[in-house]
Amino acid sequence: MNENQFPASQAGGNPPAHGHPHHQQPVAAAPVLTPPRPKKKRLAVLVTAGTLTAAVVGGAVGAAIVGLDHATSTSALTPSAATTISSTTNTDVSAVAAKVLPSVVQVNVTTGDGEAIGSGVILTADGKILTNAHVVSGAEGDVTITLSDGTKYRAAVLGADTKADIALLQAKGASGLTPAQLGDSSKLQVGEPVVAIGSPGGLQNTVTSGIVSALGRQLSDISSGEQNSPFGQTAHRTGDSPSYTAIQTDAPINQGNSGGPLVDTNGEVIGINSALYSPSPTSAGSVGIGFAIPSNDAKTIVQQIENS
Repeated sequence: MNENQFPASQAGGNPPAHGHPHHQQPVAAAPVLTPPRPKKKRLAVLVTAGTLTAAVVGGAVGAAIVGLDHATSTSALTPSAATTISSTTNTDVSAVAAKVLPSVVQVNVTTGDGEAIGSGVILTADGKILTNAHVVSGAEGDVTITLSDGTKYRAAVLGADTKADIALLQAKGASGLTPAQLGDSSKLQVGEPVVAIGSPGGLQNTVTSGIVSALGRQLSDISSGEQNSPFGQTAHRTGDSPSYTAIQTDAPINQGNSGGPLVDTNGEVIGINSALYSPSPTSAGSVGIGFAIPSNDAKTIVQQIENS
């Protein structure tokens, strides 16, 4: 254990809950599309944002309200090699989860409004972590990442592209981590089985499954800080507003899934979960319409961050 790794007594479980009652979400007049953002802690047991959360409710700063349109993807990158788990629609979700879970982390961020929770994907054994830009927006000081086995590391933000909603973190002093395998999102087909993994509501190592519902969905910002914001507060921003082409899925995605992987039946990451459609801010949970940034696009942004 080094100075950046937390003592074993701190590993595992969810962080203690602390409250900010003023962050309850107001009622909206119209449907909105929102990132499934990290969850704000609060001392309560409530059904909120469509998620049953024990002492974890609300939202965090740095996200955006986005609109839904139609577009086509232009991604084209070579996939990494991977061992095939299943090629049928009767996917063995447990086998996919067993392969991918060691490569998924919970991301804890301290902001001016409290503490927020999101998800991330391990890219390298020495601790480079892929997540959403809105997960770490407004971070004050170090971020904390928690491995699937409960081990914790402090992490720094290496860079972020808020337009693409991608950020790259570095876990300090990390070694021997299990990197995820990035697949080729350009080969996805509508109806293909997928699995989502993350920390919805702060519940780490949560696995859900579904299919690719549609491809080439264009997500773009249409509002900022309006009274019908699904976040229960003015949407704070750093940099550009999100606008990207997404994969649509019916795999349940909720606030806290942000930055976690959407994987195919080979256990390859083909998307980074980033947004969900909600009929209203008061029920901002999964209704079977979630969105993920294609892995090819995410890989390109990561390379640009590293090169810059």
